[in-house]
Amino acid sequence: MDLVALPAFSDNYIWMLHDAASAWVVDPGDAAPVHSALDARGLELAGILVTHHHADHVGGIDGLRARLVPGAAVHGPARERIPGAFVPHADGDVIRLFGRHFEVIDVPGHTAGHVAYVQREAAAPLLFAGDTLFSAGCGRVFEGTPAQMAASLARLAALPADTRLCCAHEYTLANLRFAAAVEPDNAALAAHRTRCDALRAAGRPTLPGALGLELEINPFLRCRAPQVVASARAQGATDDDAVSVFTALREWKNRFR
Repeated sequence: MDLVALPAFSDNYIWMLHDAASAWVVDPGDAAPVHSALDARGLELAGILVTHHHADHVGGIDGLRARLVPGAAVHGPARERIPGAFVPHADGDVIRLFGRHFEVIDVPGHTAGHVAYVQREAAAPLLFAGDTLFSAGCGRVFEGTPAQMAASLARLAALPADTRLCCAHEYTLANLRFAAAVEPDNAALAAHRTRCDALRAAGRPTLPGALGLELEINPFLRCRAPQVVASARAQGATDDDAVSVFTALREWKNRFR
């Protein structure tokens, strides 16, 4: 089972899993990159996974429906409006891809019904996080609450450290600049920033990344780290609890340039 990041728009990734014969894609906001990838590899489209309803994640679905093999379907969050017919899923549901089980995890906050998909059976588990968790960052809180988003991130942070994080945007360098402002003395963050600068300079994606590394560099997963708490306090956090720290960090990130 091969994992491929298909670039879309200016900074999206459509993730594709394939076994050299058929493929599943995750969050196809644009049909064109998927058509090109299927044609280039001679693959059939066996299914589509969707994490949430935003246009840059669902805009290509209708353009791909005709390529779905008989019996294949679009799978998405039960509490979101996804274009056209789809199989609705909620927390704890399991979808079988290439003989492996992908568990649905409810992760509201970015949108009200956002889900993630995690496959735990491989040597390195695989997480499709949509716009909930980014490398060194997280999504904006549009429809949920900071408490919901903090709880969703905590659920993802509890997955095994070797889980491969597949998020939907190449935001890593911008996120690392913010993370360095939050934790200027974080050596792991500085080292990863150097690696990612080199990857992007070579035209390569910074993803997938390891969840264990995110626990060392991502301020939104480090809301109890002393320097993160101190930085959040300086930005208006009124308490040291994780939700207060997260809220201050997220508001700071919204205006950070």
